[in-house]
Amino acid sequence: MGYGTTTRKPLLLAGGGLIGLTVMTLSLHVPGADNVGTDARREQFVALLAVAAVVYLFAIRVVVRRSHSAVPTSSAVPLSSAVPTSAVALPIVLAVAIAMRVPVLLAPPFLSSDLYRYVWDGRVQVAGINPYRYVPADPALQPLRDAAIFPHINRADTARTIYPPAAQLVFQAVARVSQSVIAMKLTMVLFEALACWAILRLLALAQLPAERVLIYAWNPLAVWEFAGNGHVDAIAIGLLAVTLLLRAVRRDAWVGVALGAAVLVKFLPAAIAPALWRFKGPHGAAWRMPLAALALIAGLYWLYSGVGWHVLGFLPGYFGDEELSQGTGIWLLSGIGLAMTVTPVMADAYAAIVFVCLAVLAAWIAFRPRGAGPDVRRVCGDAAILAAAVTVAISPHYPWYFVWVVLPCCVRARWSIIWLSVAPVLLYVSPWNERFFWPCLVYLPTAALAAREWWQSAAPQPLDAIKAKAVQESS
Repeated sequence: MGYGTTTRKPLLLAGGGLIGLTVMTLSLHVPGADNVGTDARREQFVALLAVAAVVYLFAIRVVVRRSHSAVPTSSAVPLSSAVPTSAVALPIVLAVAIAMRVPVLLAPPFLSSDLYRYVWDGRVQVAGINPYRYVPADPALQPLRDAAIFPHINRADTARTIYPPAAQLVFQAVARVSQSVIAMKLTMVLFEALACWAILRLLALAQLPAERVLIYAWNPLAVWEFAGNGHVDAIAIGLLAVTLLLRAVRRDAWVGVALGAAVLVKFLPAAIAPALWRFKGPHGAAWRMPLAALALIAGLYWLYSGVGWHVLGFLPGYFGDEELSQGTGIWLLSGIGLAMTVTPVMADAYAAIVFVCLAVLAAWIAFRPRGAGPDVRRVCGDAAILAAAVTVAISPHYPWYFVWVVLPCCVRARWSIIWLSVAPVLLYVSPWNERFFWPCLVYLPTAALAAREWWQSAAPQPLDAIKAKAVQESS
C-alpha cells in the first residue's frame, strides 16, 4: 500500500474530528458573554479542547512515524529519493487547518480582551499620536473612543501599551485599512499562513514530508489563540518561521533583521538567537546576524523614542502585576510556597539560577562542534530546546505563551515540546485557584518526556540504526 494511501485515511479521520470538535467547542459560547458563559460551560469547553489535543497528538504520530519509516538506514541511498511526497496528504492538512480556523475567526474573541488593545493602539497611531504616550482612558484620547473597542480594553485606566515597536507597526498598518476586530484577527491568521509557507520550505530543505506542517497548523491552541483571540504572538511566529528559513539558506544579515523584528513583537524569541548564530561562518559573517538584529531593534525603538522611557510602556510594571518579581507567579516557586513563604529574595535567587542555566545552555548550543553538512534539522532542534527552556523557566499563566515552542518541531519533532505546546489548553480553567498542582499537568509530563528523549539520544547509534531499519521493514 502506498505512502499517500496509508496516510490519507487516518489524516481524514483526525482532521474531521478536529473540525467537528472546533465547532462543538465554539457552540458552548454564550453570545455576548466576556468568557465562555458559565463555569460549567467553561469546563466543558476545556474538556473538548483536551479531546482535540489527543486527536492532534494522534495525527502527529501518523505523520512522524511515516517520516521515520521513509528515512533510509544506508548512507548509500540519497535521502531526497527515499522520502516520499504525498499528493493527497498535504492538501488534507491545509484544508483542515483552514476549516478549523474559519468558524473561530468569524466569532468574536471571548477568551481574552488583548485584541482590543491592538486595535486601539493602531487607531491612536493613525491619529498621529505615539501609542506609548497615554493610557487609553486619558482625556487627550477622548475623541478616539467608541462603543465597539474602547470599553473592552483591559487596564485602560492604569497601563500604557506593553507591545513593542514591531507589533505597533503592524497594528498601525491594519488600522489604516480597517479598525475592526475581524481585520486584526485576519492579520494574525495571515501571519500564521506566512509561518506555514516558511515551514513547508524548511521541510523541503530538510527532505521531510510536507504534511509535517500539521504539527503547527493543527495545534488546537494555535487555532483558538490566533484565529479566535487574535493574539499578537502569531506575528512573532510568522517572523520566527521566516528567520529559521533565512538561517537555513545562510542569509546571516537577514536572519538578524527577521529575528530583531520577531523580538520586537514578543521578547521571548530572543532566546533562540544562539541556535541561529554561525560563529564559524565566512570572514565577518559571525557578526552579521547579531549586529543586524541590534540595529533593527535600536532603529524601531528610535521611531517611538519621543516619549522617553515611556517607550517601554507597561513592561516594567508587568512583572509585578503577574507576581513574577515576587516569585508567587512562578510554577516551581508556587510549589515551594506550599511549604514555606516565598520571598522576593527567593525570587531573585531563582532568577539568577535560571539565568545561569539558560546561559550555559545557550553557550553549549552556540559553540558546540557542528557537522559540515546541511544543518536545518539541528538548527530547528536547538531552537525548540531554547524556546521550551525559557518558556518553562518563566512558567506563563496564559495558554497563548506556549504555542510558539512547537514551530521548530515541524522539522525536529520532540514529544516533550509538542506536549508543552498543546497541554496548556488545560490552563483555561483553574479548578483550585492555585498555580502549582493544576499546572503540573503541563510541566511534569513535559519533564518526563524530555528525560525519555535524552535517554534515547544517549543510546549507542548502532542500536538506533537497527531500530530504524526494523521500523522501515515493518512498514
